[in-house]
Amino acid sequence: MAVRRKWTMAAMLIAVLILGALAWNWTGLRARAQLGAAYGARIGCSCRYVEGRAMGSCAADKEPGMALVRLTDIPESRAVEGHVPLLATRTARFKPGWGCLLDPAE
Repeated sequence: MAVRRKWTMAAMLIAVLILGALAWNWTGLRARAQLGAAYGARIGCSCRYVEGRAMGSCAADKEPGMALVRLTDIPESRAVEGHVPLLATRTARFKPGWGCLLDPAE
């Protein structure tokens, strides 16, 4: 029983340390997520609505390190949303003559 209690305490300590590290770095993590989502949305929008490619081929245009960024096509708005789960969402819309422009950040 004492060994089990030590493992439980160690697991709780590790969880607290991880949560503390996330809290300490939250601003930087969120800023990087916003940047990645915005870049992904703009690149995805350009791929889809400027180049006219299928959304499936646009995933290859993402830079290394953008594995968490998910792209969603919104054809009725001619827009692409970039998502980083639980952290950020940005949208880029195609405007004829201007290309793909990011919506203002909220």
